[in-house]
Amino acid sequence: MKVILATRNPSKLHQINEIFQGSNITVMSLDDAGIQGEAVEDGETLEANALKKARFAREHASFPYCTVADDTGIFIDALNGKPGVYSARWAGEKASTEEATQFVVGQMKGIANRAATFKTVVALISPTGKEYFFFGEVAGKLLDEPRVAPQPKMPYSPLFIPFGEEKTWAEMTTEYENKISHRGIAFRKVKAFLESME
Repeated sequence: MKVILATRNPSKLHQINEIFQGSNITVMSLDDAGIQGEAVEDGETLEANALKKARFAREHASFPYCTVADDTGIFIDALNGKPGVYSARWAGEKASTEEATQFVVGQMKGIANRAATFKTVVALISPTGKEYFFFGEVAGKLLDEPRVAPQPKMPYSPLFIPFGEEKTWAEMTTEYENKISHRGIAFRKVKAFLESME
């Protein structure tokens, strides 16, 4: 089974390919599928944006593949759940990953309550056009400063430590991160669902 994952994010593609290793499912990026352009992520919820991306991939695919897309946000307790659905653009559309990391550091300066929750929603559209959602979330805390460089296009990765862990996402191996992360939880549900479809 071939699945189009509606992303060009190399870190995300690597993580998800690791989850699907050993299965009969081949994950293709938008580039792999020859799809140009991007979906407009103007939804008010993670579900809406994930579905927009999955529908974009389906509409532009050359074959009715299964299409999958996720939207992920970090919800910071002390900021009333901000940035949430705007996590990827919080520092501005043109900010580099490193700039975005420093923006988060600045926004959290002097705030004692460092608790935050990462949430992922995956939208899946089957080859016949049926739409499904899968969810994952992990609670943790934000560091005052990054200890390492961020993962590509993942500005929160050197700042967020899940509760019960000692390392940030950026310090973990992909294999270990996938076992405990919000994205790993959601995509393992996707993998189980797709395997049941075969």
